[in-house]
Amino acid sequence: MFIVKVPGVNGGKDCEKAGNAIIEKLSAFGSNEQGKLIDKNLLDIEEIHVNNKDLELTNKLIYENALETFEAKPKSIFLGGDHSISYSLVRAFLNYCRDESKEPCLIVFDSNPNCEVPDNFPNNRQWLRKVIEAGFPKENVLLVGVRNSGREELIFLKDKKIKVIDTNKLTLDIENICDTIMEFSNRKELYLSIDISVIDPAFAPSTSFNEPGGLTSRQFIYLIQRLNKVNGLRAVDIVEINTQKDKTNGNITANLGAKILGEFL
Repeated sequence: MFIVKVPGVNGGKDCEKAGNAIIEKLSAFGSNEQGKLIDKNLLDIEEIHVNNKDLELTNKLIYENALETFEAKPKSIFLGGDHSISYSLVRAFLNYCRDESKEPCLIVFDSNPNCEVPDNFPNNRQWLRKVIEAGFPKENVLLVGVRNSGREELIFLKDKKIKVIDTNKLTLDIENICDTIMEFSNRKELYLSIDISVIDPAFAPSTSFNEPGGLTSRQFIYLIQRLNKVNGLRAVDIVEINTQKDKTNGNITANLGAKILGEFL
C-alpha cells in the first residue's frame, strides 16, 4: 500500500496535520487484525505539498500527483486534509480509469452527502456533487452512512438517482448490507472515500461534522476489513480529522484513523 499525505483544506478546520498524526499513532499498533506486522519505518510514504491559500494550485497539484500515483501504484491510500481533497483525487481516478478502459466505482462513507451547490473549487460540503457534474458515472456512486442532508442535496440525489444506504439499514443487517456494497463494486475499479464523521462522535469526536447516531468503530472496522478484500480496490482516502480538537479529546480520533489505516495495510 502506497501512502500519500494530502494536507489540503477548503472548509474543514485544523485538518492539515491529520496525515502526520495518523502515521504517528500507527506506532501503537504492532499488527493489524489479520496478523500482519506493522512497522511504519518500512512504509512507502510521500506527501503532496499544497498551498491552501491558492485553491487553483492546490487542486492542480493534488490532481497531477494523484494521476501519477494511479498510473504507477496498484493500491494507494490518501490521508487528508478535509474532504475537499477528494474532488481532485477522484477526478484523477476517473481519468485514469478512462485512459485504461476500466469502469470506475466510488463508495463514500460519510455522515453528510457533500452535494451542496459547488463553487469553482468545491469545499468539503460540495465536492461530491462537483465530481458527479464533472462526469463520474452517477450509477457507480454509492453513499453509505448519510444521516444529515440539506434540502438541495436531497433534490440533487433524487434527481441523479444516487444510491444511498442510510445508517439504520446498515446497522440492522450489517453483514448482508456489506454483501450488497461489495457486489456494487464487483468487476469495477474501486475508490473508497472515508470521512471519519461516518462514525459516531462517541468514537470519533474530532471532526468537522459531529452527527449523532453514527456507526460504532467496531462496525466500521468490520466493513473495511471486508471491503479490503475486494479485488478491484485501488484507492482509499481518510479525511476530516481535526487534530487541534483531538488534542483535547485524548487523540482518540487520530488513533482510530491509524487503526483504519492499519487494517488496509
